Amino acid sequence: MARTKEFDPDAVLQKALELFWERGYEATSMADLVEHLGIARASIYATFGGKRDLYVKAFERYVETRDPGVVEMLSQPGPALPAVRAMVRAYAEESLCDERRRGCMVVNAAVEGMSRDPQIGRRIEASWDVLEAALTSALTRARAQGEISDDKDPRALARFLLVLMQGMRVLGRAHPEPGRLRDAATQALAVLG
Repeated sequence: MARTKEFDPDAVLQKALELFWERGYEATSMADLVEHLGIARASIYATFGGKRDLYVKAFERYVETRDPGVVEMLSQPGPALPAVRAMVRAYAEESLCDERRRGCMVVNAAVEGMSRDPQIGRRIEASWDVLEAALTSALTRARAQGEISDDKDPRALARFLLVLMQGMRVLGRAHPEPGRLRDAATQALAVLG
């Protein structure tokens, strides 16, 4: 007869996500996981696999909870440009207000070099593709509605904003100077017109 788990795998996965998000993959040891999760090493292996497997599951959860919000925010009916502007400002402010300096787990994984892992690398790219596609769609609507000029290339603008916003996340991991991020956001919004 199989033993009943003495812990909630979903709650443990969430705790693992928090630890990996804060410390990254390399700086998180199995001993750290055992201590933080409050379960035995054997239970981690039996439930999630090794450290990498647990990281992949935590990373997937992070992306699954974050990406849909971006799409929803940028696909609301009505004028599209205000949503794009709000998103750029939100990235700047969130990067400044992140007291724990965790940043974005997707950006953190890329900076840490996790993109060399084929499975994680594909997921990082897929997350950025979602953001780029949502921005491109919103900016295409904005152009069609006359919110931005016809000579603006929605895809090129989306890529510009993607790079800017991910860069904000990188700076947010350090001790960001508020003027730097806010000025960058203001200049990006000026490009939109």
